[in-house]
Amino acid sequence: MLSVKVSWSEAAIRTILTIALLTMPVAMATSSQTPGGQAYRLYVASEAADTIALVRFDAAGGHVERVIDTGIMPTDIDGPHGLAVSPDKKFLYVSLAHGQPFGTVLKYSTATHAVVGRVTLGMFPATLQTTPDGDFLYVVNFNLHGDRVPSSVSVVATDGMIEAARLKTCRMPHGSRLNKSGDRQYSVCMMDDMLVEADTRALKIARHFILTAGREHGMTGAPEAAAGNDAAHAGHGTEPPPAGSQACSPTWAQPSADGDTVFVACNGTSEIVEIDVRGWSMRRRWPAGSGVYNLAVTPDGRLLIATNRRGQSVSVYDIASGTERARISTKRRVVHGVVVSPDNRYAFVSIEGIADEPGTVEMIDLTSLKSIASVDVAPQAGGIDLFDVK
Repeated sequence: MLSVKVSWSEAAIRTILTIALLTMPVAMATSSQTPGGQAYRLYVASEAADTIALVRFDAAGGHVERVIDTGIMPTDIDGPHGLAVSPDKKFLYVSLAHGQPFGTVLKYSTATHAVVGRVTLGMFPATLQTTPDGDFLYVVNFNLHGDRVPSSVSVVATDGMIEAARLKTCRMPHGSRLNKSGDRQYSVCMMDDMLVEADTRALKIARHFILTAGREHGMTGAPEAAAGNDAAHAGHGTEPPPAGSQACSPTWAQPSADGDTVFVACNGTSEIVEIDVRGWSMRRRWPAGSGVYNLAVTPDGRLLIATNRRGQSVSVYDIASGTERARISTKRRVVHGVVVSPDNRYAFVSIEGIADEPGTVEMIDLTSLKSIASVDVAPQAGGIDLFDVK
């Protein structure tokens, strides 16, 4: 087991951050465009503070309903990164990216917020999502530590929190998302310019697609060797790529509402690539915001929402035409995750912040295309998922 030296100052910082969160003022919305009779509740993880906030937006604005401490190392930061609510809303899954050396996924009861399950996975487990039936959890092992070697996607049986399979992919996988039917899971590899498709019934990698501009092509089976993209990676997508780089450096894969295509965020070139699933070929490639990072689609299939990590903004695209309908500035920098409400009305965005800034969750009206409310949470807000609508 790898030994990690920890100073007590780190524990003190963690305690101070948690106390600050519990006492900080809440940012309230004043716009009359906030939802009238409905309340939207979301979970958001703050990686720098080892906390999960349950955030509520309603007609009065937004506020933090509850803060849940997370982590398993009492004197170090565990770094909650990915977050997913089960389809039946009974459970919350959170990936703890840091470990000694391996990371962990915790299973919480949403009724009590007590930990009811745990599984140890690979190095730096990151983005995660359940299958539509809730029986399995697909978690990418981002592997930010040590040498850049091919990593994997872990398949976890959620009932007993047992790793049922580990599918080898490529370097720095991220953005685990399943299609609507649940028979295909998609992830991307930031350092190998690849989109990877897993067959969830056969528990194997079915196909992969090279995303580098000018070299786009699809292949069957799992990647056999790394494509190579070391120079393009810097700062987990926060820093711009080297001048002249054509590397996509993908950070997210998002299936369309009908599952016919997959949208990929090319963080390196600030582009969005659309892959046709049936033909396994590139359908479109269009310019996006600076450092496009995470993606989400509206359930009706009309809009694609993209967070722009380096651009302090969120873009809303019309999927049919591929045109950008709006680019909405955010309150703080380093825009991270996005989730869309099931009624197609709102997008909720997590923002990490810089230095001593708190994290933020912003509510975007997809009709007026404006940010209408925000709530401050603990620093480095990242993983986000909708809990319920009341």
